[in-house]
Amino acid sequence: MLTFLLNGETVEADVGPTETLLDFLRERRGLTGTKEGCNEGDCGACSVIVTGDDGVARAMNACILFMPQLSGRAVRTVEGVAGPNGDLHPVQRAMVDLHGSQCGFCTPGFITTMAAAHSNGATDHEDQLAGNLCRCTGYAPIIRAAEAASSEPVPDWMDESAIDAEPPFPMPKTSDELAAWYQDNPDATLIGGATDVGLWVTKRLQNLDKVAFTGRCADLQQIEETEDGLRIGAACTITQVLEAVKPLYPSFAEMLRRYGSTQVRNAATIGGNIANGSPIGDSPPALIALGARLHLRKGDLRRDMALEDFFIEYGKQDRQAGEFIEFVTIPKQRDTVKCYKLSKRFDQDISAVCGCFNIVVAGGSVARARIAFGGMAGIPKRATHVEDALIGKAWSEDNMEAALDGFAKDYAPMSDMRASADYRMQTAKNMLRRVYVESLGIPASVLEVRP
Repeated sequence: MLTFLLNGETVEADVGPTETLLDFLRERRGLTGTKEGCNEGDCGACSVIVTGDDGVARAMNACILFMPQLSGRAVRTVEGVAGPNGDLHPVQRAMVDLHGSQCGFCTPGFITTMAAAHSNGATDHEDQLAGNLCRCTGYAPIIRAAEAASSEPVPDWMDESAIDAEPPFPMPKTSDELAAWYQDNPDATLIGGATDVGLWVTKRLQNLDKVAFTGRCADLQQIEETEDGLRIGAACTITQVLEAVKPLYPSFAEMLRRYGSTQVRNAATIGGNIANGSPIGDSPPALIALGARLHLRKGDLRRDMALEDFFIEYGKQDRQAGEFIEFVTIPKQRDTVKCYKLSKRFDQDISAVCGCFNIVVAGGSVARARIAFGGMAGIPKRATHVEDALIGKAWSEDNMEAALDGFAKDYAPMSDMRASADYRMQTAKNMLRRVYVESLGIPASVLEVRP
């Protein structure tokens, strides 16, 4: 029996392991304000507010949240954003006053996302709302409403916390518990934030009967900074990772700012982004460029490897049955990292090419170079021929241009709906050119260059 809070009231329900919150709300509770749009976490029409053990209210996508993930959590839908006496929340009042809605289909998701941001005092409104799509009103009045509401106090009815509840499905509280369970159930599916696995259910219509959820493993949700680097637990969300790397590697953090949306980053885990082995996952190229190491565990046995060695070929990783990613370590170093994400949309889109460069210049020559790409091969992959062509040479335009020939030896990209092979190859080369231009202090970002 699942127990959680829904709009301030305790709810108990028998649920399936992969029943989504969206289906539960609409079909079993009649709360149809939460809309079904894309059903894959892209449009934000299904956004709800989820408050966990830390008391922080977060916007999340109900369409790819599985009900067991909500055990003990507090969930608030658009029907629960107004006060118990019908008093409007400040973001609701601002949306009315500033004409922030036309057809209204997207409006409930905007309201819940804005209310979550309002609760946290977040005023980076364009980032907060990047995961909510509107095709009639236009974003200007919505942003104006968010700005107008930001100075208003948080209503007292929005102050809530998680409750004690026994999860209805395997939800280990420590990595030791997870290791023991997974060793006994090596054919099971581990679910972190469900931002990828959720689509197996909503799009592929897969049945996942044997699952375990990693979201309560406290030691896997920790980020430890030492003199040598960062130790990031596999169950840490992308939101956590972004904040941890921002002071050390701001270009990496800026790329993660474009990873999905606020809702996706609040759920997706770094371990999941690595373990699914996607050739277009955004974090592996940066981690490889940084020389990150992956730490895996099976029962009481542990091993570690360079992150790039985890990816063998498309759909195949160096992971045994019953083995899981425990944490990833990033060595601390002088920041020379540049990460470039190329996609059709700037925000919340899948990369056509993601290039990450860690080029260290000393005394005018390239002392070290680690370059990795996503979208250029069946796996995230280093550009070793390009690296070799740079190392030991003067950091000059001529030598950089000469190194471009190495891309054809490192990659044979494919053509698909996102980009042609020729386009991918050309843009990869242009990214190295951009690294060189920026090393001269010339602005190259579309966010920096002005007419």
